[in-house]
Formats: sequence, structure tokens, C-alpha cells
Amino acid sequence: MIPFSPGHIYSNSTTSAFKMAAAVIETCHVACCANRTPNVVSWGRGGTIAYGTCNSVALYDPEVGQAVTFYCESAVSNTGGLKKINKIQKNVNELHCPPPLKKKRKKKFSNCDQPTQNNFVVKVFGFLTLTHSGGELLLASCSQDSLIRVWRLCAKSGTDTHAEDNHSIIKMKEDIFEVKERDKSSVFAVSLETVLAGHENWVYGVHWQPPFYQGGELQQRLCLLSASMDKTMILWAPEEGSGVWIEKVRVGEVGGNTLGFYGCQMSADGSMILAHAFHGALHLWCKDLDKEGEWRPGVVISGHFNAVQDLSWDPEGEFILSVGSDQTTRLFTPWRTQESKKVTWHEISRPQIHGYDMQCLAMIGRFQFVSGADEKVLRVFQAPRNFVENFANISGTSKETLLTSSDSASLPEGASTPALGLSNKAVFQGDLVPKNKEEEEQFNSVSDQYQESYFHPLNLTEPPPEDHLLQNTLWPEVQKLYGHGFEMFCLASDSSRTVVASACKASKAEHAAVLLWSTTTWRQLQVLPCHTLTVTQMAFSPDAQLLLAVSRDRTWSLWRRNLPTPESPEPLFSLYAHTEKDTAIHSRIIWSCDWSPDGKFFVTSSRDKKVIVWGPCSLASGDPVLPPEIKPCSSILDVGDSATAVAFCPVLCSNDRFVLHDLQLPSYRLARSYICLQYFGSLQSHTLAVKRLRWRPKTGRAGRGNGKKDGQGDGESEIEEESSWVQLASASADHSVKIFNINKRAL
Repeated sequence: MIPFSPGHIYSNSTTSAFKMAAAVIETCHVACCANRTPNVVSWGRGGTIAYGTCNSVALYDPEVGQAVTFYCESAVSNTGGLKKINKIQKNVNELHCPPPLKKKRKKKFSNCDQPTQNNFVVKVFGFLTLTHSGGELLLASCSQDSLIRVWRLCAKSGTDTHAEDNHSIIKMKEDIFEVKERDKSSVFAVSLETVLAGHENWVYGVHWQPPFYQGGELQQRLCLLSASMDKTMILWAPEEGSGVWIEKVRVGEVGGNTLGFYGCQMSADGSMILAHAFHGALHLWCKDLDKEGEWRPGVVISGHFNAVQDLSWDPEGEFILSVGSDQTTRLFTPWRTQESKKVTWHEISRPQIHGYDMQCLAMIGRFQFVSGADEKVLRVFQAPRNFVENFANISGTSKETLLTSSDSASLPEGASTPALGLSNKAVFQGDLVPKNKEEEEQFNSVSDQYQESYFHPLNLTEPPPEDHLLQNTLWPEVQKLYGHGFEMFCLASDSSRTVVASACKASKAEHAAVLLWSTTTWRQLQVLPCHTLTVTQMAFSPDAQLLLAVSRDRTWSLWRRNLPTPESPEPLFSLYAHTEKDTAIHSRIIWSCDWSPDGKFFVTSSRDKKVIVWGPCSLASGDPVLPPEIKPCSSILDVGDSATAVAFCPVLCSNDRFVLHDLQLPSYRLARSYICLQYFGSLQSHTLAVKRLRWRPKTGRAGRGNGKKDGQGDGESEIEEESSWVQLASASADHSVKIFNINKRAL
């Protein structure tokens, strides 16, 4: 369990305490989920939720809708202390007591074998004093037997002890034990208050409603929340009059190929309840103020539960797609509520839920992308009509404009994944029409009896909850691309979205070739052999005339697009320049590369801690037959650690300088004035390796309405203010996706 003190003050990195001197960088969004372990979420009395995510602690305010991560050296994942806790909690998964109403020194219990049953170790988190004269508390325990037990512990006086001999009194059996502290001795009794049976699977979490102030006094409601692997949470409370504990509210998720909940928490006022699931997702329910006793799903943040390998912006810069080792592809976009007018980022679609770890992706249109995983196949996905409509509702974009650009006439309504299948199957409008009674009674085959389509169209005005993301936001797979001999590793698409380059893992030259694909016919255009080991990353120049590839063999290669001919109208490339083993400057694997916005320079970053800017790469002059002389343009930058990701900003900053970012780079300016590198503070940086950096293709901040300020018009000052900002998205092995707002004028 994360220790979370409501007395401490926690600040978001977007506040002035963590902004740089001239508001250069601010954290716009952090997408991350809870670790896949019990006891990893805590809800403070101030309203902030703390949870472990990889080796960090995330602080999340459900009212604001944003989170910020802090590095936590003492592991909140399945290492160190939690291993010890998990060893203790073999069968009793969690024990939780209401927090104390009054500060009172905890007493050491010397004999707790009876209430724990079968000599399991009890872990007590807090105490509840029910009366001032005699100490009394309630203890809730849950276990793998699907039951919840509530125990009553109270202090016993000498008179109470002798009353045990009176057999005429009918009462629950009590176990008496004595606690010695220094020279004083106290006697306590424990009895079983009630057994709550309502769950159908292991119960992993119980949580009392926190105390609250009413009339100047701290009050405690007897309300217990439980979470189970049966995908439900239950609110329990004593019935008025009889005092019998009954089920008041039951919420949960239906469908989806998931397991249940690892734990639960309740807000201080009891108006919101939260569960964290086996796959790390947070599930939030809010009490409906208009309907008594009704609860509705709340909007909550989400993220990957394993390393994030790659990400990409859509061509218009309105959303990002990310892929990770959790075998999912996720789509995040900004959402502005009508009430608060505040822009927050949320996951609104999970286009691909796969059976292999995802490694790479490339956007090839506004609503089309290619992805690669730990398999030999590339898969192409197209957004369905239901997503386009919901994206328009959430983002505030014109639905008619989006559908016109997406050829809506041929779009399927949605997609579903067949049982034991890996390909998302398109679901059209006709597939959603319910069959009449006679058709339902007549099954032509076994497959007719077990329908594969679980998709249901959604009409969303806000980001969907986890169960809808899993089941109703898939994109149909429209093409498979075969040609590689090993698992996919990297992808790239050109600016015209006509060519896709792909590469797979390779230990020999024959498998290290780059393959080119046509996005119109999905035919393999060309094989580009050059490297001897895995090509780790590729990038097309902004004008789509050059293709850069970097490799595990410590070299880079540059390919030039040939002029089209009547015999070969499709784009073909030829080797333009490359480094050899004897001319390579990098001494270790080259991880990343990118182009300057004018296409004259490119940058490489390597495990040897070096970041090198190369150039010039001019196609306008010189003999195209002769190889150009492309050399480092300045002194080699040593960043002090493995440089795993690097990216050029697509727009110039002040003084017509290029902006180059690596989240681990120190503040540094090269001898020439065309590059400025900016430092990220430790509270903003990732805690593990950065896998990918991607700049928003346009200036401004997504979701800000093209420069409009809240409550203002389209004045030139507002547009000018928004144009001074650029956005950078990052993917990391620490399971998170981060989006940063950067003021390019202050660099």
C-alpha cells in the first residue's frame, strides 16, 4: 500500500514551482495506469489519488483529470517491500480498518492468531475509536474464499471478563487476549461481527469510507467498499433499524477479455469510488446527484501497463497513437468539457488489442495506420464510422468534414475480434440488425450459435470507460503485409503518405534489408539491402526525397528517391550515401535518427552516448551519381548516457535556430547557432529509457481551438500567443506517454 499523507502538499509539474524560469516547458499530459498488483492505490482526504506506476508514483486529481508522476526509489512495483508483503499475504489478500477518529498511539498485539484464522498474519492499517470510555474498533478482512468478514475488537474491563461465566446471555463468541505494554496490562476481546457474501471470485480489496467533518466534529460512517476478481465492486452498510449488513450498491464492468479488480478506494465524501484492475486500468464511478441511489461511470485517465515502444501524431496534430509491450494500440486526444472549458487528454479508442507485444507504428493518413509487433506480419487499420463520429463529438471537430475526408460511404460501423483470432473483423451496419425470432431459432452452423461480433455502436460526448475501450473502440484490419522473416522492429512513412518503409530484427544481412510498400496498392515496391544487423529506426526527409536508416551495426544509410519513368511510375529508391565500419563515428548501436525541418541535416543518437548532426544533404546541386560528402556539422555531443531517442522540432525557434530534444540531454548549444537543446527537469523526465520522441506537426497546442482563448474571439494577439507553443510527445519504458508544451520563443 502506498503511504499517502493528506497533510503533505503535492504540486503538479505544470505549476510555477516546477516550471522553468520563463515558462519554457510545462507538462501537458501524463498517460499511465496502475501497477498490476494489489495495494497500489490510495485516495487522500484532500481528493488526490496516489498510485504506483512502474517505478514511479502518480498523483491524480479526478476532478481536474490530470496526473503527474514522481520518481520513487523505494519500489512500488513487484520488487523489494512488496515482495515481502505478498509473501505474507498468501491467502488473506488485504486487511483494512477505518482510520482513527482521534490520534492514539497504536498498541502492539502479542496474540492475534484467533481473529486471523489458520494463523495467517494480519496487517492492520488504522483504528476506529467508537466510544471514548472503552476502545472499540471494526476490522474488515477479505480472502480467496470470496467472503468478507467484519471483526469487532473492544477493550475489556475486569467486570466484562467475569460476565463471560454467565451462560444465560446469548452473544457472539469472543476470543480474549491480553496486551502488555511496559508495566500495564490490557485485555481485549475480538468477535465476528458479520460475514458478507456477495462476490463470486477472490476478493482482493476492502476499504472503509474515510472519516469526515460534520458540525465541527470528525464523523465516521459505517460504509465498506469491496472489490473482487469477479469484476464488481460492492458498497456494504448496516441496515437502519436491524443493523444487518446489506449490499447497498453494486457496480462493475461487463464483457471484455479481462480479469477483475485488484483493489478499491473511496473518496472522503463517499461520492466517488475507484477500482484498479488486473491490467492496471482505473475504474471510476460517481454518485448521480439527480437520481437517488444511481451511480454512473466517470471519466478517468488511462495508459499502458508495460513499456511504450512507439508513438505518432496524426497528420493534423489532433491526436496521438501509441503502441506498447502490453499488446495494445491506444489513441489519446484532448477533450474540453462544456462546464469547465478545461482541456484534458484522454484515451478515446483502443484500435488494436493484439496477441503479440507491439513494437512500432506509422500513420499513413488521418485515420489510417500500419503497426508491427513481435510477429512477421504488418497490419493496416482504418478507422470505422463510429470512431470518426465520436472523435468529432469529443474533439469539437465538424463531423461532416471528417466523414467526407474519410470516404464514409465505404466505412464499416466498427470492428470486433473473433474468438482465438488476431485480426480485427469489420462490422457493418447490416451486421448490427437483430435477427427475427425464426432466424434465431434456426442455426445453420455452430458459428451461428456463438456470435463473434460483440461490437455495439456508441454515441459518445465524453471519453469512454475501460469496458467500452476494450470492446467497442476497435478499428477493422484492412490489410496484412507479408515479407519479413523475423519480428517487426521499426516503421516509417513519408510526408506524402504514399510509401511505408519497414524493417525487422536481423542477425544477418539477408534479413536486415528495408522493405518499401505502396499505400495505394499495398504491394511490396522494393528491397533495400545495406545493413548487416537490425535497422533500429528510419525517417523520411520532410520533402519525402530521402530515406534515412540507422542500424545496430553502428552505421547509417541514406536512400534517394529516383525520378519516376514511364516504365517505373511508382517511387523507387537507390543508395545515396552511407557509413562503413571504418568510417563510422558511432562505436555502439545507433538507436534513433531524425531530420531537420529544412531537410539539409539529420541527427543520430547512439548507445555510445554521442549525438551527432550530419550534413549537408542537398539534392539540388552536384552529380547524383557521385556519393555526397556528408560529415558531422559540428563537435560531437557527449550526453553522458545512452542516447535512446532524439527529435528535431518541425518549426524554428527564436533567432532561426532548430530545436533538438532528447529527454536525457543537458542544456547545450553547439558551436554553430542552428541548434538549441533544451533540458527537462527530473520531475518532468521519464524514469526509464525514452523509446520515442515525436513533435506535433503543427505549432500550437492540440485542443486549443486554433489559438482561441476561453471566452475570447479570434484576435491576432490570441493567435500569435498560441503560435509560440509547440508540443512534444514521448514514449518510455516506464509505461508512460507524456506530452509537453514548450514555448519556443523562450528557448
